[in-house]
Amino acid sequence: MEKPLNNRAWLLVAPVFLIVAFSAIVPIMTVVNYSVQDTFGNNQFFWNGLGWFQELLDPTTELGGRFFDALWRNLLFSAIILAIEVPLGILVALSMPREGWKVAATLVVMALPLLIPWNVVGTIWQVFARADIGLAGWAINALGIDYNYTGDSLAAWITIVVMDVWHWTSLVALLCYAGLKSIPDAYYQAARIDGASRWAVFTTIQLPKMKRVLLIAVLLRFMDSFMIYTEPFVLTGGGPGNATTFLSIDLVKLALGQFDLGKAAAMSLVYNLIVLALCWVFYTVMTNTGAERQQGETPA
Repeated sequence: MEKPLNNRAWLLVAPVFLIVAFSAIVPIMTVVNYSVQDTFGNNQFFWNGLGWFQELLDPTTELGGRFFDALWRNLLFSAIILAIEVPLGILVALSMPREGWKVAATLVVMALPLLIPWNVVGTIWQVFARADIGLAGWAINALGIDYNYTGDSLAAWITIVVMDVWHWTSLVALLCYAGLKSIPDAYYQAARIDGASRWAVFTTIQLPKMKRVLLIAVLLRFMDSFMIYTEPFVLTGGGPGNATTFLSIDLVKLALGQFDLGKAAAMSLVYNLIVLALCWVFYTVMTNTGAERQQGETPA
């Protein structure tokens, strides 16, 4: 005889569903509603259909041009960040101590940048990189290099990249360190018996065992870097010109600066879909690569 189901358990999770619906679904549906309408103020809206989306995805229009310019800046920034922070985080994790009192001290020091709020990070580097009062800006100019992140696009990009590397490399390092700590000592003992080199140990033992945490690290850092807003907004405000105007900054300017709610809503939805699609691509590629590698290592 089958045991009857206790449907009263759904009453316990119903408040959670209501909170999620209120905090996620309702705002999204509001944005969808704005994206298909136009307004001329006084809270009067007019049906526009897919007009904003068509204009947004057309590079020849003013809206489409600024959208694709900001999109390429986002993609370039995320590519640079991943190319620097992932290898650097692995290197730092490999250099961290594995036992003794130094472990706790190192973990605390590595976690300190992650505890600083994003707006404070932007403010710190805004002052630190100033050519007149900032230590880094003064030192660079003292070396004979003309450095001014407020007037030079390349200097602004370098400053934002260095700032992000300083802020978030610790996250990659800590995740990789957790993966390294999970490797049993028997693997290292077998490698020493076989006379494996340091590089062979890394490529055959450590790196394969870190692939899951590396997947998490890549996904987190890609999402964070692709949706970055606070640090560059505080540091450069999107300037000089539009050199560091990423999609998030351009979206805020469009919604709050120009009060074009329809255009901003359409851009936010496309922006969200791009993030989801790219994260899915990253996840699929990395998981498939790991599965193929496991199949190749499995004896026939």
